[in-house]
Order: sequence, then structure tokens, then C-alpha cells
Amino acid sequence: MTHYLKRLAVAAAALLLAVSSIAPAQAEKDTRHRPFVHAYNTTDDMETAAAAVGSRLASAGLTIAGEYSPYEGVMVIAVTSKALQEAASATDYGAYGAVQRVSLTAMGEGESAHIQVAYTNPVYMAHAYRMVSGLAEVRAVLEEALGAEADYGSEDGLTEKKLAKYRYMGVPMFTERFDAHEELASYDSYEEAVRKVEEGLAAGNAGTSKVYRIDIPGKEQTLFGVGLTRECSGDKYIMEKIDFKDMRQTGHLPYELLVTGGDITALAGRFRIAINFPDLGMVGSHGFTSIMCAPKSIRGALAEAAGVAPE
Repeated sequence: MTHYLKRLAVAAAALLLAVSSIAPAQAEKDTRHRPFVHAYNTTDDMETAAAAVGSRLASAGLTIAGEYSPYEGVMVIAVTSKALQEAASATDYGAYGAVQRVSLTAMGEGESAHIQVAYTNPVYMAHAYRMVSGLAEVRAVLEEALGAEADYGSEDGLTEKKLAKYRYMGVPMFTERFDAHEELASYDSYEEAVRKVEEGLAAGNAGTSKVYRIDIPGKEQTLFGVGLTRECSGDKYIMEKIDFKDMRQTGHLPYELLVTGGDITALAGRFRIAINFPDLGMVGSHGFTSIMCAPKSIRGALAEAAGVAPE
């Protein structure tokens, strides 16, 4: 009996050890992520606040790829790094994760006036874009540089599994997943495709403008950040309707256009909007139906930026 009890004790200990080793990994998979991180508030004016943010980012070793003010009272700073670009190059469409977006949004009036400083959550974006790296180290760098008061943008948050197969409200007939890329244009070479995009953005085709350009290392792949101003596709038009909560989701902007070899693609508009606004309702003045024209209009504007003649 004593020998049996010893064997039972050893087996129980081995089982406990196995379970304890699995538990942290499972806990990580079950962790719920949110698209944005609120860094801090400041009462500085926009110019002073933006300069302070830029200084902090540079001190942390991050590179500012571009910045713009899509409408009054906001500024978006696109940042990248060697770690982000290396992670981006590891998967076919990881390029969308090569940039994180830092936002400054003016809120309130008079004595209550302040600026919200926030940034996209790299871990959330890494899972949404199905990247090999979870970008936890990039999040740590941003936290060290800017702080992290609270994650926001989704009340319940989404797990890694849900992010990897995410589609708005889970409706397959009307919404797309990450891999349903919009095919905008195709050219004979990577060089020609990049040139066409540069020319289209410089000309302001369909109210577009270049915010940034990132060449993905080791690949014929370039990610462009694109500002939009035309009605229905315009940054201001869309955000005035859906970005209405106390914590603004300004870091949703800008949209992206991706060159891979001679092909030019973009994320499906309904996915690109919903992944940053997963709690967005379907109907109402602030619902998805209020911007029904946006996905098609965004696609059209990006296609014209890629050199396609307007429809």
C-alpha cells in the first residue's frame, strides 16, 4: 500500500506540474485585448503637446514615419521601429503592423480643456493582423515612453483567437475578415507600382495625401499611410459619426495602402473600420449604417491613389 501511495503521489505531482505549465499559456490566449491605450492627459496646447510626445518617442528609440492633422483639434503621429519592421516582414501581410499610431485629441472647453494622448495597442493589432510576433516588447517601449493609464475601445475586449478570425458582428454575408484584401491595381513590377502610388498621392487623387511610407525590409513590399478628405471616404466625415465616446479613437487613422510586388491592395473597409471600433452598433446616428457609403468610397479613393481611373 505504501508503494502504491508513493506512485500515486508522484503521478499527482507530475500532473500538477503539467497543468501549471499549460495554465499560463492558456491564460495568455484567454486574455482580452482592446485596440487603444490611453497614455495621459495634458493641458498643454496642441503644438507643445505634440512636441513633447515626439521627444518622448525619439528618446525611446522609435522613428516618426509621418504625422498629420486630419481635422481640427487632432493630430496623429505614425511611429515605427526596427522591431516593428522585422516583425512585419515575417508574414505575408504583417506589413499592416509595421506602424503604430499615436494620437492627440483636444477635448473640453475653458478650464476643462485638455488633450488626450493615446496610441494603438500593438498586441491587439498583432493578433488582428495575424503576425508571428505578439509585439509585447513594442507595447512595453510605448508604455515606457508615454505611459499607460488604461486600455480602451472595446468594453469586453477580444481574445487572441477572436481577433485572428475577427469580422464585424460575425456576419459572413456582409462583412470581411483580415484576409479579404481589396485588390486595387496591378502593375508589371514593384517599382512601377510604388511609383504609381507616389504619383497618385502627390497629385491628391480623390482627395488623398501621403502620411507616411514604410519599405518592409527584405521584401518587395511598401506600406503607405493615406489621409482621406472626400465625402463618404473622408477622415473627418467618418470620425464625426462614429468617434463619439468620451475616450476618442483618433488612432484609427490613417488608412493604409499596401504594395506587394506589382500588386496594390488594402484592407476591406468594413474590417478596417470594425477592428478599431469593435463595439460600434449597427444602426442609429452613430452606427455603422450612418457610414454605409464609407467602405466603397474608401476603396474607390485608394484605387485612384493607386493610379486607377475614377469610376
